[in-house]
Amino acid sequence: MKKILYIGNNLTKKTKYSTTMDLLANKFVKEGYNVIKTSNKLNKIYRLIDMCITLIKNRKRIDFILIDTFSTSNFYYALVTSQIARFFKLKYIPILHGGNLPERLKKNKKLSNLIFNNSYKNVAPSNYLKVAFEKCGYIVDFIPNTIEIKKYHFKERKDLKPYLLYVRAFDKLYNPTMAIYVLKKLLLEYPEAKLCMIGPDKDGSLLQCKTLAKQLKIAHKIEFTGVLTKEQWHKKSEDFDIFINTTNFDNTPVSVMEAMALGLPVVSTNVGGLPYLIDNDKDGVLVEKENIESMTNAIVKLLNNDERAFELAKNARKKVETFDWDTVNKQWEKLLNE
Repeated sequence: MKKILYIGNNLTKKTKYSTTMDLLANKFVKEGYNVIKTSNKLNKIYRLIDMCITLIKNRKRIDFILIDTFSTSNFYYALVTSQIARFFKLKYIPILHGGNLPERLKKNKKLSNLIFNNSYKNVAPSNYLKVAFEKCGYIVDFIPNTIEIKKYHFKERKDLKPYLLYVRAFDKLYNPTMAIYVLKKLLLEYPEAKLCMIGPDKDGSLLQCKTLAKQLKIAHKIEFTGVLTKEQWHKKSEDFDIFINTTNFDNTPVSVMEAMALGLPVVSTNVGGLPYLIDNDKDGVLVEKENIESMTNAIVKLLNNDERAFELAKNARKKVETFDWDTVNKQWEKLLNE
């Protein structure tokens, strides 16, 4: 039985916000791996200290260390823990998540080299990051994020209503205020339009969105649910017909993959890894980032052409079926046994 130490933000129980770390770790356990997860500390400094202590305590009984690697301040979790792993000659595998990691590679080349040139493997869940890292000279394996496709009921939406769904953290990187402006513009043509925004507040953007909605006098048209479990938001999604993703930076967001699995036609900004996940006008629609008019027009086109919207949704479902664990597991199994 191989033993894995998984380093990342193990905060699902405290925030109720499901993460890829939680899903992947549970899958490894079911496959027979012994998995230790760290850290569940809310304070970032305490979290880093806990990660380091857990690594050092378990250094003699682990075979691999998986490290969720992001582009912002959490980048330094990967830096510190990877260098401790190097000191103890342990095999560590950064899993690349941050949509702005290519920019981090440019700004911190020396620090990036310390992490990614000394790892056992580097794993990218999107071809976007695989390509970006390979351009900088790093060797990267592509293993996509996984979803349990059998848990996603595909709803046929053949009579679309202007009911919009946003599922993402409230963080300025994800530009949630754009969703508010899109709704405002859509209401000019569709007075019945509404928006549901699901997700945790990360940097005060939730209050900013609520304030903006009041200023635009459309607060009664928007529902802010806070954090919902996967089961809760999947159920909630049945009342909505179009999924919007307004982000300015991204990798391959699992929420978009889930929307594709659920039968929601997706309209997303064309940034980061999104064009590697969505083929424009084949299984979703891509628009320029921060372009409110372009996103609104794309939504209107879907509302005016139910058949096209349904075709996009069917194609999207077929695509995400290839991300099912039965397929992804084989790739992880091969990597951990090379």
